[in-house]
Amino acid sequence: MFVLGIDPGLTRCGFGLIEGSFDGIESFRAVHAGVLETDVALAVEVRLAQIHSDLEALLFDLRPEAVVVERVFFQRNARTAIPVAQASGIAVGLAGAQGLVVRQFTAQQVKLAVTGYGAASKTQVQSMVAKLCGLQDVPQPADAADALGLAITYFMTERVERRFVGATS
Repeated sequence: MFVLGIDPGLTRCGFGLIEGSFDGIESFRAVHAGVLETDVALAVEVRLAQIHSDLEALLFDLRPEAVVVERVFFQRNARTAIPVAQASGIAVGLAGAQGLVVRQFTAQQVKLAVTGYGAASKTQVQSMVAKLCGLQDVPQPADAADALGLAITYFMTERVERRFVGATS
């Protein structure tokens, strides 16, 4: 199964495609990762339109079966939170319009799923992403590694949820 993680942002929007399964073996393969960037000198509406266009093309090219977008849970600065939420809404809406499974996880949920510790540092999460994907180096830039972590969280969470449903059926 292919899952696309999206770390939303107006200036930098990270993405990472993971191939994985639910067979009990924690084996993930990073297929593609990177960052979509917009020019800060452009008007917000132009930048959001560019993110829309770029994400739409990414979904078409990569053909994921599920999309995971980081949930904006807490931001100290509303000027940062609002553009992130706008980019997040575009990603969720595009995936939903294509009939894809859409999940959202907070940064703390990603930390817990990837490292086993909900207060792990960003560096620890990125190191575990590389390890789980069998990569020698942490994917760069950090937004791409974060997006891969989101996709891995989907597999970890879904695996547990499927076991729970199987146990109660």
